[in-house]
Amino acid sequence: MSRIGKLPVKIPDKVTVTFADKNMLVKGPKGQLFMTCSDEIALNISEATITLSVSNPSPKSKKEFGMYRALISNMIQGVTHGFEKKLELQGVGYRSQVQGKSLILTVGYSHQVKIDAPDGIKLAVDGNTNVSVSGIDKQLVGQIAANIRSVRPPEPYKGKGIRYQGEYVRKKAGKAGKKK
Repeated sequence: MSRIGKLPVKIPDKVTVTFADKNMLVKGPKGQLFMTCSDEIALNISEATITLSVSNPSPKSKKEFGMYRALISNMIQGVTHGFEKKLELQGVGYRSQVQGKSLILTVGYSHQVKIDAPDGIKLAVDGNTNVSVSGIDKQLVGQIAANIRSVRPPEPYKGKGIRYQGEYVRKKAGKAGKKK
């Protein structure tokens, strides 16, 4: 059994959690999130906590036990505080700008790269080289940030590219010169 799955999830005052027919809906001040749970996981919702239990102890349900507890905790944190990922552009002439719900990247290609934000995701640019991705769904925020980074990942020789804020890129030595 998962040690994480055994821990109860606290429900803040401003959040309402409803569970019916294996469908969970979490509503909070920032929005609402929906998730379908497995048949093998049983939920017990009280006034201030959610506890999970395994109804049929199979290897699959033991694996999912901790995962569902983490997903529920992330849903509650998302509707109360939200999630944010920050990216940095490093390179000569690398710029970013927001047009409506789209992010326009100029990152060394012959064309500009346009990335559209889905519903529930907010893109912001701070000073042309810092991009912020925020929203209530942790998985979607991380996926959009990874999509932006994949446009031009940091390269190991000069460090140019798009990286997460605080990400360390190991640098390689260049070619050794011709020996005389």
